[in-house]
Amino acid sequence: MNSSTNAMIKSGDEFKEFIMQELLRAKSMLKDINLTLDQSQGEFTRLTQKKASVTSLLQRIQSNLDSASKTEIRDTFNEAMDAQQRLLVMRSQMDKLQEQRSCLNNFVTHLEKTQEFLQLVSSQPESGSPQPGGIATLEMLITAQEAERQRLSRQMHDGPAQALSNFIVQAEIATKLFDMDPAKAREELDKLKNSAMTTFQKVRSFITDLRPMMLDDLGLVPTVRKHITSLKEDTGIDISLTINGGEKKLEPYLEVYIFRAIQELVGNSIKHNQNNPGKMKVDVALTLDNSQVLLVIKDNGKGFDPEKISESGGLGLKLIKERAEMLGGSMIITANEESGVEVTVNIPVLETPVS
Repeated sequence: MNSSTNAMIKSGDEFKEFIMQELLRAKSMLKDINLTLDQSQGEFTRLTQKKASVTSLLQRIQSNLDSASKTEIRDTFNEAMDAQQRLLVMRSQMDKLQEQRSCLNNFVTHLEKTQEFLQLVSSQPESGSPQPGGIATLEMLITAQEAERQRLSRQMHDGPAQALSNFIVQAEIATKLFDMDPAKAREELDKLKNSAMTTFQKVRSFITDLRPMMLDDLGLVPTVRKHITSLKEDTGIDISLTINGGEKKLEPYLEVYIFRAIQELVGNSIKHNQNNPGKMKVDVALTLDNSQVLLVIKDNGKGFDPEKISESGGLGLKLIKERAEMLGGSMIITANEESGVEVTVNIPVLETPVS
């Protein structure tokens, strides 16, 4: 065994150790977040009870204003406002913790899959040297994960993070106007409410990008239907979906792969044809049976030279192809500059689908 091979094996061992340490660290952080969430839930329940009690007291005072002193009215009102503010802050903190937990759960899943892959590669009979294809695939997986984290980080910074800063400014304006101009204060609070609703929808969208809850709860087909419907509403592009073979539930890893492939391929069609969405059409056909999963995505947009795809194709396409081959299947791209692009992904189902 030559020195370069020894160096590669040493590097591989170091990488396995790195993945294990990252997994332990992520699980530890997840444990801390779960503990903090449990504690926060207890505090939230206590604050909810306190708010209900103060609100009840405030209602009694309002029904007997003649017998209540100004000091009692002021103190009770201030206590009610304080309880409401604390509840809002606590709810915001819990939402943030739940979002962090969702991200960490997704990260832990990726690390566990990477660890499983490394164990699978290391358990294969030695052929004299490490398999470069497996190393390249692993490198692409890690690069794609990091690119996705960077994308979500930018989106969170430019979207919800910026919106939260605006919330603080709007809340301060409303507070200052409350005594001077109540009507104007209400107007600012209405703006704040609308902004919060918009931001909430964006955060839900980010969470769905990380891991669609429907995929775990309802399975592949309902999740794909929901995703396609949302894309049509958001983009105005004509996207058709055909499901053949019923709504079988497959192994979880296979459902995740197919959904991510649809997400990436349809997203590519939309992204590369943004200049003319009105005439754009995307057809998605998914066939599920006991022997195979067949996915065909075709668009009538701008094509490209298929011979250059291996050189210029994006990381997403390469990952779909590599993962298909790892699962014993294939991905075929048919394209030309006149009639758009057609991508066919075929994955054999080696086991009986989960009922």
